[in-house]
Amino acid sequence: MPGQGFDAVEPDNVDGYQNDSGFPLSAADQLAFNRWVAAAVHARGMGVALKNDPDQVAALAGAFDFALVEECRRYDECDAYRPFVAAGKDVLHVEYTDSWPASRPCAVPGFSSMRKHRDLDSWRAPC
Repeated sequence: MPGQGFDAVEPDNVDGYQNDSGFPLSAADQLAFNRWVAAAVHARGMGVALKNDPDQVAALAGAFDFALVEECRRYDECDAYRPFVAAGKDVLHVEYTDSWPASRPCAVPGFSSMRKHRDLDSWRAPC
């Protein structure tokens, strides 16, 4: 929102085509929508993050400014976000403490990685 002081937007649930949304969404529909969202945000002078759509990263990394990734270590999806790193874009990565124990390394080379409580209180610990 121009004039509100925001720098970026993080749209969530941009992988509706992979879920039972009640609509017949295809991967092509999702790509078109995600690109529209990125263009709409950029038109308002803000950056935009891609969040949790690993199957479409290669097609979308050029349209988005950075990625926000939840639990890519847990679900073995971190490599999908390499196009952001290759393009010199940030990947902000979080693993939640209830599903990724402190005894397991969570850092991902090239990513800014941290642990958080799932309830998203103020606590965090870098990986």
